[in-house]
Amino acid sequence: MTEPEKKQLRTVDAPFVALGPSGVAIRDRLKHLTPQDEKVLRLVGEHLGHLASLDLKVRCADGNDHDAQRWAARKQSLTAESSSRWAGSITKSTHDQWALSRRCQLVHIQCLETGIRTLTHRLSQPIGERGTKKAPGGYRSKSEWFHKSRRLHTLEHRLGVARAEREAGAVNVVRGGRGLLNTRHNLAKAQLTETKWRKRWEAERWFLAADGESGKRFGNETIRLTPEGEVSIRLPAPLAHLSNARNGRYVLTSKVTFKHRGEEWRDRVEANRAVAYRIHLDVARGRWYLTASWQRPLVQTIPLRTARADGMIGVDTNADHFAAYRLDEHGNPVGDPHRFHYDLSGTATHRDAQIRHATTRLLHWAKRCGVAAIAIEDLDFTAEKTREKHGRKKRFRQLISGIPTGKLKARLVSMAAESGLSIVAVDPAYTSQWGGQHWQKPLVTPRRKMTRHDAASVAIGRRALGHPVRRRTAPPPHDQSDRAGHRTVQADRGVRGREETRHPVTERAHDARRRAGTQQGTRATSASKTVRDARSTGTWVQDSLLTTD
Repeated sequence: MTEPEKKQLRTVDAPFVALGPSGVAIRDRLKHLTPQDEKVLRLVGEHLGHLASLDLKVRCADGNDHDAQRWAARKQSLTAESSSRWAGSITKSTHDQWALSRRCQLVHIQCLETGIRTLTHRLSQPIGERGTKKAPGGYRSKSEWFHKSRRLHTLEHRLGVARAEREAGAVNVVRGGRGLLNTRHNLAKAQLTETKWRKRWEAERWFLAADGESGKRFGNETIRLTPEGEVSIRLPAPLAHLSNARNGRYVLTSKVTFKHRGEEWRDRVEANRAVAYRIHLDVARGRWYLTASWQRPLVQTIPLRTARADGMIGVDTNADHFAAYRLDEHGNPVGDPHRFHYDLSGTATHRDAQIRHATTRLLHWAKRCGVAAIAIEDLDFTAEKTREKHGRKKRFRQLISGIPTGKLKARLVSMAAESGLSIVAVDPAYTSQWGGQHWQKPLVTPRRKMTRHDAASVAIGRRALGHPVRRRTAPPPHDQSDRAGHRTVQADRGVRGREETRHPVTERAHDARRRAGTQQGTRATSASKTVRDARSTGTWVQDSLLTTD
């Protein structure tokens, strides 16, 4: 690759070891609840949910003028209707919701700005102008140009509204979820009746969550869970008459035994360390669940050099499978490619289960290989990269939108940490292009099929190991005795042609004549020296004389 071509490529960021999970969440079912238990849980959730909705309304009305004094006033107003700890949990949850909406608002503005820039550039180009790799061209027809000009005005109006809302501190928050709210207008498509939808909507708007407190008994005074599995709830003041224990508490008949991380949870509650709890109802199944969560101290990740010591597994993330290839510490592919398929159609629960199953199989294979790390791309697909730039490529847009990059990365990082593996994130620039160019064809054998995704996994693994993506090329020897030594050394970065495939070897002697199309010997065919096959000069003279006559 020449120097001008190098300058046109964007800078590739260095790989890094991703941080492990900062928290833990486990869940267990509340079994054998009595009708009285379910009644109390519904009343508490409905009452606290109503208070949470009122508090969110006040917080959104404050906008950018909110401060610590207003927060204290909100908490004080809620304490009379619940308790100080319930009020603290509600106000903190409200603040987190508002902050999340604020961040999403900023991302939305950035998406609109990028889309407007793309539309403005393409509308300024002549109709039919071809684009380049750096910038898109003009639109194909006058009709498309007209519709895109209308879309430009629409995006500019949306951008103006979004900027005005951000300056005023106004955000849009839906308690219960915007998706479930929109489902109300498509009940037939969702296969729900109005009654079933109403039950789901009310259950999602309930509030039954309490933050943990270090130093308090069993790590939580509001929702208390003993090491023996007994669950008790501090009832709000208006519902204190429903208590069946001292100090206005209600003890459930169900016992909780965490099968997953039970020992770790028990060690925390016995040491009175903070544990947060949340109780929620799965309306579709008619089951109650309790989720326990706590924070973990940030563990120092292993150095990148240690992660590369035993080789690595490169993983290419796709819409329906993981493409993985094992590489040794020198960047050489080992064995055959592996693919771990998943189906991301259907409900959210089904998609999550598919991702967990594929990730589990990938981690088990990595443990059998004996590597210490897995390399993945640091992907972050956003709307402005697909809608305006690739508007006609609908299948490509659907492909990118179908890859849940955030969920896949978060799930892989958390599950890999439990398996003792590290995750190395690399820059995704040119991995598919260079992988297919330099590794797809050389790795094909009569019994091995290589796809572009498999070749991309090799490129990802080599980048994580610190090697260039391009293959090694053989420098020419000094002569036929091959005094250059081993001829598979790594070509330097400045060597031209280093990215090309290996040229055919022509120094082999045993089949040189067959490849050259010649027979044995190197001289031309000479005349026969026998009397029978000797040429007659007289005949030649006679023929020439006859020809002359």
